[in-house]
Amino acid sequence: MLRLMRVTLMSGVLVLTVLTGARAQNSLSIEQVKDGLYAIIGSGGNVGVRVTDEGVILIDDKFPQNFAEIQSLVSQVSDQPVRYVLNTHHHGDHSGGNVEYIEIAEIIAHQNARDNMVRGDQDAPPRLVFTDQTAVYLGGVEVRAFYMGRGHTNGDAVIYFPDLKTVHGGDLLHGTAPFIDYGNGGSSKGWVSTMNNILALDFDTAIPGHGAIMNRDDVVNFRNQMEAVRARMAGLIRSGMPKSEASDRIRTQSISWTLAENGLFMQRSIPGFYDEIAAELRE
Repeated sequence: MLRLMRVTLMSGVLVLTVLTGARAQNSLSIEQVKDGLYAIIGSGGNVGVRVTDEGVILIDDKFPQNFAEIQSLVSQVSDQPVRYVLNTHHHGDHSGGNVEYIEIAEIIAHQNARDNMVRGDQDAPPRLVFTDQTAVYLGGVEVRAFYMGRGHTNGDAVIYFPDLKTVHGGDLLHGTAPFIDYGNGGSSKGWVSTMNNILALDFDTAIPGHGAIMNRDDVVNFRNQMEAVRARMAGLIRSGMPKSEASDRIRTQSISWTLAENGLFMQRSIPGFYDEIAAELRE
């Protein structure tokens, strides 16, 4: 059963436990994160799999071509059907599988994420949306979805498993370097605020949109690196650095994101990032 609701954020500090699982036959693998919670990793964004006695709740669904393999991996950990898919945001490596899942499950996303899908002519936008907070109750399990502010995009959902003290952050969390999608409302300043909101939740484990499972300290470090790269860009702009030199001069050993040669942060975020920080300095 789906029920829309408003809830209050909780706070706390815990410790990570991660278990690894079986290797899939093709490009994807499934790992146990907590009892009843798994992550499917590989091509595309990390998929969360919450198993219940009455069905399975997926967090994201990768690309359309991953549907059969995701279904096969889910069948290794549950004999129940997928009942719900929660999209963390609109990007196709996280929501592309909607074209298949919309025929067998209810898909839920933030209103802005759906709007971004529709504007981008993506197939199978969700039929159910939320603007603040919502929750799915299935088989005695509660899965919450929060909108905590802008960051990667303007429609990022943070998924919270309160009984397991675990979050799925979508691309608000990234194992290599983040991509700030300025074309769809992304914001580095908003990202810091959103990270602080995530850290107000009572969790010890986090599933990022890409990369390995994180603990709470990893999430704190991610927030700190966002603050550090913002401060570095501001300092360079104050020193007179032109936008054309930003991609080269922002590099520093102390901020690993700036050294990710093939990362989206360097390839696509820097021009918008420069403009965002420059505008803040003019205020």
